[in-house]
Formats: sequence, structure tokens, C-alpha cells
Amino acid sequence: MKKILMFLVTSFLFFPVFSQETVSTTDTLRKDALNVFMTASDYVKKEIPYINYVRDRRVADVYIISTYESAGSGGYITTFFIVGQGKYKGMADTLKCNISPDDTDDTQRAKEVKALKMGLMRYVAKTPLAQYMNINFSEPLSETVSTDKWNNWVYSASMNAYSQGQKTFNYGYIYGYLSANRITEKSKFESSLGMDFEKDTYKYEDTTYISTIKNYYGELSYVKSINDHWSVGGETYVQTSTYSNYDFSLRLAPGIEYDIFPYSESTRRIFTVSYRAGVEINNYTEETTRQKFEETVAFHSLTASLKYIQKWGSINTSLAWSNYLFDWSYNRLRLYTSTSLRIIKGLSFNIYGSASLVHDQISLPMGDASLEDVLLRRKMQATDYQYYTSFGFTYTFGSIYNNAVNPRFDY
Repeated sequence: MKKILMFLVTSFLFFPVFSQETVSTTDTLRKDALNVFMTASDYVKKEIPYINYVRDRRVADVYIISTYESAGSGGYITTFFIVGQGKYKGMADTLKCNISPDDTDDTQRAKEVKALKMGLMRYVAKTPLAQYMNINFSEPLSETVSTDKWNNWVYSASMNAYSQGQKTFNYGYIYGYLSANRITEKSKFESSLGMDFEKDTYKYEDTTYISTIKNYYGELSYVKSINDHWSVGGETYVQTSTYSNYDFSLRLAPGIEYDIFPYSESTRRIFTVSYRAGVEINNYTEETTRQKFEETVAFHSLTASLKYIQKWGSINTSLAWSNYLFDWSYNRLRLYTSTSLRIIKGLSFNIYGSASLVHDQISLPMGDASLEDVLLRRKMQATDYQYYTSFGFTYTFGSIYNNAVNPRFDY
């Protein structure tokens, strides 16, 4: 046993030495290649092999930040911010790549790589590798532009079902969704209809427990741009929910929003403060703790949201306060965050989650919940708070060059 352990330890310590590969003379250009700091997939590294993908931003000639925003077409826009450092300081470019909702994953990544290649060319042009580059134009320009027969309207429909089970348990879930949206730079109209149906069956000895949850909802919102900082709009939300004790609920809420930064900078930074006020018309399935079967109540909310993406990481957080005007003790405070910070070379900290102080459960049914309702989560339960979170650290060290891609034995 000791001999086996000694063999394994010795192999582990000396394997890197024995596995060194002879460096070809053709690799001498590697030292002259552009050093780029970015999050790159294996596909990107394969398609753009003429740069060094370094892991430390401080040794990079160029760093690239990528962001993603939903587009009115139902797809999204990938934006690459390319910033030079050192001898490239003062050079900066912003590239946008339109991803259609019909694009496959392969088409999507090919478009993004093409945009990156174009963006990197003026930086590579300043290296000795420029002499090996060729530029081609593959498609003649069209003199006319076809008219959009849909007038920026985009429709979507989906239906999904899921099921699993065994002898003593089975679970079924159905989700459906319809939407019609029209998004332009000056206005945004979004509407949707949806449903969730969930059924669980548990068998224990001679007893069978069945849990059913049904939710149906519809949502409509409209936002109008005033200028590069202000916008106004409103939303309507209707739902019926067995879990939340709503036989019928209608919410109407106009609002206004101010962005401290210009909206045109939203891919990198956005800091908004929004205020909404409106009414709810509620019909409850069961009598509530406030002895109500139906009521109309007024409410308002104030929300501050920050999204900031820089070379040191990204922050996406919001703080929201809301309360019902009939009694200000019926309120809710919610904090949400999604943050990634690069602390030092190779070390990053990530946190994602939400925490709420809950005092606004006006639809909470009267009476004590049964054991089945609690265990199967069929009905909303009284609570003072809610939270979910995940966080952790990532540390990477070793060679600053990681161009090599080897997919062998990947499962």
C-alpha cells in the first residue's frame, strides 16, 4: 500500500515535467500576439487563435466586457466593450451583435465571434501578426431596405409539460404562455397570458395525498419615453391563484421612472428610481384573516435599481418598498442582488439572492393550515420574511496563457 501511495505522489509531482511538449519554432509569434482579458468559450478560442487569452487583467493589452439585453424581436443584443490598456490606452470600441430568436446556438456563437474578430482587428493590426491577416467582403450591398410588415410586433407562444414518478410518488406540471410585444426606442408595449398547473400524488401506507395548484394570469404594460432620463407608463395585472387565495385579482398601476444615467448607457450602467401607485380589486377564495371575501385597496411602491458593469466585475441590485394605503403596517421591503466582484488576481466573489420583510399578506386565508397544506405547500402560509441566496468564491492560478483547447474525454 505504501509503495502504491509513493508511486501516485511521485507521478503527481513529476507528471508536469514529463508532459512538457516541445515548443515549435512556429510558436515564436505567440509572444508578439495581443494579450486579451475576457470570458471566452472553447469555441471562441478555437475560432480566434491569434491572440493570448490571459487571466490577469493587469497584463492584458485589451480587456473585453460583454453584456446582453433583450430585444423587441424576442431575441437579444450582445454588446462587446473593447478597451485598450498600456500602449493601447485611449483606444476603445463598442460593438453590437443582433441575435434573432430563430438563431440556433451555432448561429449565435458564429455571429458573436464574427463581431469579435472585426473589433479586434485594429488592435491586432499593431502587432507583427498583422502581416498574416486577410480581410474579405462576402456580400454586395443592397440599395433598398424591405418594409417590416409586422410593424415591430412580435408574438410568442409556448406550452411545456413535465412529469416524473415512482411507485409511491408522481408529479405533473404544465405551463403555457402567450405574448404580444412591440418594443421601439421610444415606447414599449408588452402583454402576456399564462397558466401553471401542478399536481402531486403521494402514497404512504394506505393513504394517498393529492396536492393541486392552479395559477392563471394576464399582464399588460406600456412605457413611453419622455427623454434620455425620464419615462412614464402603467401596468395591469390580473390573476387567479389557488395558492395565493385569489379567486380573482386585478391590479392597475401607473408610474414614472427616472434614470440618473442616460438610458443610452444602459448596457454598461443604469440607475433608476421609479414610483407606482394604483388599486387592487380582489375577490378571495376563502375568507381572509381580515375577515374579507372581497375588497378594493389602494397601494403604492418605490423602487431603486442599479446595474453596473465594469472591468472589476458587475453589480445588479434593487431595493423596493411597497405598502397598502388603508393601513401602512401592511408593507413589504425587498432587496435583490446579483453581484460578481474580482477581488485580486484570479480571485472573484459571487453572490445572488433576495431577502424580503413581509407584512402585506392581505390574501392570507383565515384559520390554521392543515398539516397536508404545510407539507405539500398547497396554500400560502403566514410569514414575516422570505429569502433565497447563493454565494461563493472562485480562485484560479497558474499560467496566464490559456489558449489551448482539448475536448478529449469530455462527458
